[in-house]
Amino acid sequence: MTDSPEQAYDPGDVAVIGMSLRAPGARTKEQFWDNLVHGRESVSFLEKDDIHVDETLIHSPFYVRACGVLDTYDKFDPSVFGISDRMAAAMTPENRLFMESAWETLEDGGYDPDRLTAEIGMYGANNPQTAALYSSPPDRVSVGPEAIEASLAWSPDTMTSNALYYMGLTGEAVTVAAVCAGFHYAVHLACQSLLLGQTDMAVAGGAMVRLPHPRGHLWEENRILSKDGHCRPFDANGTGTALSSGVVTVLLKPLAEAVADRDHIYAVVKGSAVNNNGVSAMAYGLAQPERLSACIAAAMEVGGVAPDTVSLYEANGLGLPMTDELEVHAASMAFGKQTGTASIGGVKGNVGHGGVVSGGFGAIKAALALAHKKLPATINLTEVNPDLDFPSTPFVPQRETADWDPEAGIRRAGITSIGGGGYNAHLVLEEPPTLAERAPEAEGRPRLATLSALDDEALAQQRARLREWLIADPELRLDDICFSLNLGRKVMDRRWAAVVRSRAELIDALSDDAPGGPAVATGTAPRVDAGSFRRSDLGLVRSGEDARSLSDLAAAWVNGERVDFGSLHRGEASHRVPLPTYPFRPRRFWRTDW
Repeated sequence: MTDSPEQAYDPGDVAVIGMSLRAPGARTKEQFWDNLVHGRESVSFLEKDDIHVDETLIHSPFYVRACGVLDTYDKFDPSVFGISDRMAAAMTPENRLFMESAWETLEDGGYDPDRLTAEIGMYGANNPQTAALYSSPPDRVSVGPEAIEASLAWSPDTMTSNALYYMGLTGEAVTVAAVCAGFHYAVHLACQSLLLGQTDMAVAGGAMVRLPHPRGHLWEENRILSKDGHCRPFDANGTGTALSSGVVTVLLKPLAEAVADRDHIYAVVKGSAVNNNGVSAMAYGLAQPERLSACIAAAMEVGGVAPDTVSLYEANGLGLPMTDELEVHAASMAFGKQTGTASIGGVKGNVGHGGVVSGGFGAIKAALALAHKKLPATINLTEVNPDLDFPSTPFVPQRETADWDPEAGIRRAGITSIGGGGYNAHLVLEEPPTLAERAPEAEGRPRLATLSALDDEALAQQRARLREWLIADPELRLDDICFSLNLGRKVMDRRWAAVVRSRAELIDALSDDAPGGPAVATGTAPRVDAGSFRRSDLGLVRSGEDARSLSDLAAAWVNGERVDFGSLHRGEASHRVPLPTYPFRPRRFWRTDW
């Protein structure tokens, strides 16, 4: 950990301040982490009737009915973004998933799109093939403006610009095409833009929906897809991986600014690098050890990171002995001759190969490992491939989940992503810095906590989820909770507010519907005279410091008045903290014709 909270932060460091993930077996990053630490495999083995492919394929003796299924691949909540049902159906599933994930990432970081005046970069990777397989639009020239509008929703290129537009943001929008290294490329480009001062914050990530969905694959010997549907990274009996889908986004900001803005920091991007094998490849699409090694070494060099301080290497790890051997050889050259200094893991054993988001699964695993100070096991590893010769490398396979206690005194992770066509990419993440200690929270001070949603059902869901979250994490401070809720969530029509003096009171208020309690909600809040409040350019300001004035302000807000929430927290040292994000109410949207 960093010794001095007052240090001058490296100007090249970028903080990860928000994250969102949907993966096979996990609708949230918290579920994903729970699956990892408990060694769960989320690849499904499908029934014949659940597979939508040609009958000839299904009956082939080499057809493997394994798939990392994404259960929300065909669903979306357009109402949150003001999108019509017709447009929602026209949008590809990757466009829709990326938009919801970007929203969750901003909320996880504690930022409301409506209150952001900064330039927000949006960088994302998707699979161009999905658009063609979903439903290609007609010729735009012959059918007129409606098809043009629909094609903008349909186009892979506009995934990131759609997210900016429908979230009410401005900034750069870059949709990346780098096949399976797409997530890493998006993060790399986002960090460059942040460090050049072109954007203030950036959302980077990717979305992948394999169509038809769900589907299995045809096994071919010495190809990357598994013979039995299981991925066994570094195992002597590995035969490859399974296909999967998902979406991952992260919210990024220069580290010094994130600390100054009291953001929650999951991890720090110390360095990133990308390259391509080009003509040097042994075979087009296979890793080229010298080029991959140069990419890994470059990411460490740009971040000023010594290889012996990197104690987790999250591999691309396809689970095919030939590709695993190439990768371990390349990484060993980049790390040097030291032995046994880094854990090596492979998340594809848990979730399969997510294409453009596969590197995102590895990056979220590494970021959460840094945050929790724990190394998840690599599953399906029963017999280590002796040809990898781990004893002569810097790496030790992580066969059991364990606490992360690095010899170097600081936790750092390297995450590799390799794409067909010679794409190489590597990220180096570091644990968050130690922040200055704060005085204990003042006891008994009344505080305002707010929630809002589009309808009463979603509002009830928010209350229930927040209550469960607070019970599960007793370390959260009330001032941080209120700061994050009041300033980090979009204000919607149906509202709930409570004036409380402790976490316990807030937990009770979230479950208490009795009139006369500390909470008020739309339709039941008492009427107050808005003219009795002072006003700023941002809305009403409380008239006093007592609980009554705060209760009156809560009632005014619940009844539709605009409130200057920033004035409630002025002069405080409250921090943004992760809290449950908006409970989307997705419905199925699927285009079958134009």
